[in-house]
Amino acid sequence: MQSATVFNIQKFSLDDGPGIRTVVFLKGCPLHCPWCSNPESQQREPQLEWNERSCLACGACLAAAPEAPFAEHAGKRHLSVHTPYDAPGVQAALQACPSHALSCVGESKTVEEVVRVCLQDKPFYEESGGGVTLSGGEALTWPAFCEELLARLREEQVDTCLETEAQVSAELFRRLAPRFDHLLVDLKHLDLPRLREQTGGDGELMLSNLRWGLEQGLDLLVRTPVIPGFNDGLDDARTMARWLRDAGATRVQLLPFHNLGEGKYALLDKSYAFAGKASLRAKELSAYQQVYLDEGIEAFFS
Repeated sequence: MQSATVFNIQKFSLDDGPGIRTVVFLKGCPLHCPWCSNPESQQREPQLEWNERSCLACGACLAAAPEAPFAEHAGKRHLSVHTPYDAPGVQAALQACPSHALSCVGESKTVEEVVRVCLQDKPFYEESGGGVTLSGGEALTWPAFCEELLARLREEQVDTCLETEAQVSAELFRRLAPRFDHLLVDLKHLDLPRLREQTGGDGELMLSNLRWGLEQGLDLLVRTPVIPGFNDGLDDARTMARWLRDAGATRVQLLPFHNLGEGKYALLDKSYAFAGKASLRAKELSAYQQVYLDEGIEAFFS
């Protein structure tokens, strides 16, 4: 039976496909977008987090793992979150922390464990036209797990959706994408050198996979995160709208930048490139939206 590293299973989601959905978040992503609201999704393996507010500065974690590296923030010395999860003493340190300031994000789960949780809300799926959405990270970096999970959900007649950046091989995308009932695919930028600089992504590969999905007539919705200083210019919108129109798309969901994930970076002892940057609101992007509408693309906000 296949397993994958899951960092969250979110129930009653209304923003990740049609109806009421359970979203299964898998760890591991080929991109490193500096605005990412789930930085804990980027690393494939489980990893440590440390919460400064919860820490009692008692030193219990260090006493339990005396050979492990330490860090110090606000005068509080603690086990470094950059320590590998499977390093000697780490499990003992997690158990020793009395306030759970030191914790782990990500847990290996089998397909059956995930299915068991998802089926708890099957009546809500049936009532609302919802189902299960695989997200991440990039869920397709766990292809064998996805295949087995899809097969089990199909047996249970549960609707499935995939949130993806399409940053996977063409062979893999063409094999797995059609097995989902719905696809939500990101289009971040058409300036490919800039896209690679900011995210590390292969824009040609992502665009090729997206175009193929549109050509195949899959139930595919394009989504664009609108990021200040990256792709929020009207020329950016016009270029993407024309590409989408030529590729056969008729709709795009615009996702205004938000800073709700900022606190997660501190938990991981990582810097956040958008620290202090205010979230965008839909009403601030009316001109941006209008560019798509003028090009014949229905642009809407969630």
